[in-house]
Amino acid sequence: MPDATAVAPAAASWRPVDTGDTTVAVAQRSALGTTARLAVWPPENIGPAIALVDDVLSSLDLQASRFRPDSEISWVHRAHGGLFMLSDGLAEAVRVALAAAAWTGGLADPTVGAALISLGYDRDFAAIDPGGREPVPAPLPAPGWQSVRLDGPLLRLPAGVLLDLGATAKGLGSDRAARAVQVATGNRGGVLVSLGGDIAIGGTPPAGGWPVLVADGPGPAQPVRLARGGVATSSVTCRQWRRAGRAVHHIVDPRTGLPADGPWQAVSVTAATCADANAAATAAVVAGDQAEQWLTGAGLPARLVDHGGGVRYTGGWPEGEGGLLPLPADSHVYRGAGPRGGAR
Repeated sequence: MPDATAVAPAAASWRPVDTGDTTVAVAQRSALGTTARLAVWPPENIGPAIALVDDVLSSLDLQASRFRPDSEISWVHRAHGGLFMLSDGLAEAVRVALAAAAWTGGLADPTVGAALISLGYDRDFAAIDPGGREPVPAPLPAPGWQSVRLDGPLLRLPAGVLLDLGATAKGLGSDRAARAVQVATGNRGGVLVSLGGDIAIGGTPPAGGWPVLVADGPGPAQPVRLARGGVATSSVTCRQWRRAGRAVHHIVDPRTGLPADGPWQAVSVTAATCADANAAATAAVVAGDQAEQWLTGAGLPARLVDHGGGVRYTGGWPEGEGGLLPLPADSHVYRGAGPRGGAR
């Protein structure tokens, strides 16, 4: 294992956000290549909550960021395959990713790392040249999540397989942070944690649920309310760059190794946890024409926006503004993330 004493860089400063509601405290900062937002009630919980969220996010970054040479997952990748003893944090992140892959039938597959790197997503997104002239490389289909074995903290990774946990990591981070604040405050009040719009909540929500804006690219955001669980959006417009004049993006179809090219520019899903919602939104973008059928079969409320701006709703997602998001009863990725991962 890498040096357990390694310390993540100092977190960016939190900035208060004035919402006009004195019963809730809100703050935000940059984190994990996106924007983290924290909301709590009662307001006096904000100081302890900020410290807890900082700890959760810095730990996740040090465990699972493939853009940091000092991260644990980078240490694994530099060995070019083998057997590894993971920290509890990275083991959980890999378990959740493998459970998501199994649940989605491989639509959200963590073995797309090499494909993403070949497309130019080999560094933090802010450092990518948006107008790169390199040609689009030959496709690199994912080796498949079944090739990865996880037994407790023991990971067996074949040579040539690189993991990218992007389909679940932000959701996992939001879930971890909301859970940490909820536990530390003894369920006194409520908490909302958003990482780039992937939202988890804990404790008791405000009356009627937390108000959130579901944004899906260049179109207007939809205000909805969330009383339990999580909501996440996957979009092909947010992290997009060019290779030899051709637009590419970060949601890769594991079956082809190329950016998903279905009809949806964005899919938002609500689920029992943010990690579930994160995985399902990514899977739906990849599923393309089969997305609505897959979401319906999974019992997930969703909002799908096509490339022309048309909107479709499934599973009881409210069509108007300010509606309460319905919530499936159970988590697939945490229930499926038992002591073993990969093919079993």
